[in-house]
Amino acid sequence: MKHPARILSLFLPLALATPCFAQQQTFTADPNASSVAFALTGTGHEVHGTFHVQSGSIQFDRGAPKMSGSIVVSAASGESGDKGRDKKMHADVLDVEHYADVTFTPQSYTGTIAPTGDSSIQVSGTFTLHGAPHEITVPMQVHIEGSSLTAKGKFVVPYVKWGLKDPSVFILKVAKEVQIDLTLVGSLSPAS
Repeated sequence: MKHPARILSLFLPLALATPCFAQQQTFTADPNASSVAFALTGTGHEVHGTFHVQSGSIQFDRGAPKMSGSIVVSAASGESGDKGRDKKMHADVLDVEHYADVTFTPQSYTGTIAPTGDSSIQVSGTFTLHGAPHEITVPMQVHIEGSSLTAKGKFVVPYVKWGLKDPSVFILKVAKEVQIDLTLVGSLSPAS
């Protein structure tokens, strides 16, 4: 009788530890289904536009608040529906010739990521714009269904404070901050 208990005592820690390893996952964004929308308030108008998500891969563990990986957005993909304004945004504000990408590198999160359904978390990491890193925290709504994940978050980028050129001219003034609406859609897989 003692022999089966001894075997059980050896394997029980391994059996209990297995779910911890299963919690490590990789989220891979689908660039065609993901989007970055922006809104910039101006004198008597509001400019809306989009940027294209180039790639995204984020590793996380439900048992620990750590994240790694990155989301990469093409700075030159910014479109507002006005070719002249977009050309000025690309050349004068974003300087896409020298700074082709905008990236977010998550490092940690607070809250709980449920294995299925909806979750609310706060993701902290480094937002690199115009070659300069900035620490930000983004509130995210996460929905998991099977191996599919959708994450949505809204945050403000104080682009002028961060060293980018103010595109305001004469009486056409625009806000010094831009509202970002991020939607990431993709798949989950076990972390490798």
